[in-house]
Amino acid sequence: MSGQLEGKVALVTGAVRRNGRAVAHALAREGADVVINTRRSREEAEKVRAEIERIGRKSLVCVADITDENAVRKMFEEIAARLGRVDILVNNAADRGIVPFTEMTTAQWRHIVDIVLDGSFFCSRAAIPHMLKNGWGRIVNVSGLSHHAPNYLGRVHVSTAKAGLEGFTRGLAAEFAKHNITVNCVCPGRIGGERSATSAEMPDPGMIPPVGHPGVSEDIAGAVHFLCLPGSGFITGQTLHVNGGQFLP
Repeated sequence: MSGQLEGKVALVTGAVRRNGRAVAHALAREGADVVINTRRSREEAEKVRAEIERIGRKSLVCVADITDENAVRKMFEEIAARLGRVDILVNNAADRGIVPFTEMTTAQWRHIVDIVLDGSFFCSRAAIPHMLKNGWGRIVNVSGLSHHAPNYLGRVHVSTAKAGLEGFTRGLAAEFAKHNITVNCVCPGRIGGERSATSAEMPDPGMIPPVGHPGVSEDIAGAVHFLCLPGSGFITGQTLHVNGGQFLP
């Protein structure tokens, strides 16, 4: 890579495995220092931090529940004190699970919506003042295929939260476009590899995208990386589908 993000600081939420980890690596290879956020997996986060530092970039682990407004405020205070700025925010943290709608509890509903929507709101609200001060910023929200594809059953809570995240993307993009801050969304399709304990089994595992194989986390990282580059400044408010042709908007 060409070091186009040299001097920038990126925060990736939910960055300890799969797509988040791959995004952290991609941004570091492009020259950014990277903050690794996790809700509780410090040991895994420290491994990612060490990987980033081996690339030659600074890295910081922030253990913080992004659904807690005060925890987010403290996280950004620590980032400012240690690294001085925030230029890039990747709202990747999420949780999943399959629950039939008639069995879904209020707690299960709130848990998903809190992470995907409230977490993205708290982090974006804390990051944008840094971006305004710097005169430059990139926010990339990570959505999902469940509200676009009918084969994802039992995920009303996930579908609702991710659809809201895409609306959040468009609203935020419109408000801050004139400030040289872009806000976009990457919507992953079927990504292979080991899944987290909360993700449940992949629906219809035999269904393969038209490209003939599931994606890998590096496919998502490549899309996020592209949207964070200086040359992507004329792209904002968009949802980029990365799904191997599984869904064609």
